[in-house]
Amino acid sequence: MNDIDIPEAHDTLVDDDFRCGYVALLGRPNVGKSTLLNAMIGVRLSIVSHRPQTTRHRILGISTKPEGQILYVDTPGLHRGGKRAMNRSLNRAARAAISEVNLAVQVIEAGRWTDEDAAMYAALAEQPDVPKLLAINKVDLQKDKTAMLPFVADLMQKHQFDDVYYVSALKSKGLEGLEKGILKRLPEQPAVYAEDEITDRSERFLASEMVREQLMLRLNQELPYATTVEIEAFQDRPDGIAEVHAVIWVERDGQKAIVIGEGGAQLKAIGTSARKAMETMFERKVFLKLWVKVREGWADDENLLKRFGYE
Repeated sequence: MNDIDIPEAHDTLVDDDFRCGYVALLGRPNVGKSTLLNAMIGVRLSIVSHRPQTTRHRILGISTKPEGQILYVDTPGLHRGGKRAMNRSLNRAARAAISEVNLAVQVIEAGRWTDEDAAMYAALAEQPDVPKLLAINKVDLQKDKTAMLPFVADLMQKHQFDDVYYVSALKSKGLEGLEKGILKRLPEQPAVYAEDEITDRSERFLASEMVREQLMLRLNQELPYATTVEIEAFQDRPDGIAEVHAVIWVERDGQKAIVIGEGGAQLKAIGTSARKAMETMFERKVFLKLWVKVREGWADDENLLKRFGYE
């Protein structure tokens, strides 16, 4: 039994040779992929909220250990029925990741296997040469953990996963076993990145994500999905302060008013929280200036999506 009272495979590396490879974290929206990425690398890199579609870009998180370097690729979840250009972009990003990695980890919620989970597995099955692990997340929320065993046995009988791991990304439980299972399946090769690197993304990109995270956390209902963030300027001033100018794009004037809030209070709160997050990540003082602008239909405009960084 592991420390969350569920049997877990205890893998060991086959030898002492250094291993390195890309690992896709895949799953339906809001299943905990970004929380898992952050827990595996020990840094809050990928933004997190309780809303679906929080992750809109592929994020690379780098974990370097004495045994090897794991390059985690956090992907958007597959969005069924999404008709907007942005939804199609997110689905392309998720599917492309599967064909570009050495190993895939499908993340599901403990005790649940939905149609979206099945769609994700179907996409995985299109790459038969990619090893596939199943990570069952949020097991800490299951009161009767033994009741999950028949559920997992049925899943493993019907689907071709190489192994299954029980984890709580939020509580950082069960992660060591998953990490060992990943490492032993990666190719023997040198590290791709330096030992102290944690991502290939720029500070400019991370700044935009930190502003968008506050939009996801603070705005009600569907409004966060009508917003995106563009960094217009990012420079280090002579006094050592990073100066960041960011535009929050919305689709209608009414949305702009909500983001700004009465007397600018909402926008000020968004900016303050985002600035503090940037200062923690960038390890220096940040001067952040925000604007809110309207661009009708930006989420349906392929050219604008490219400009805003949707690949």
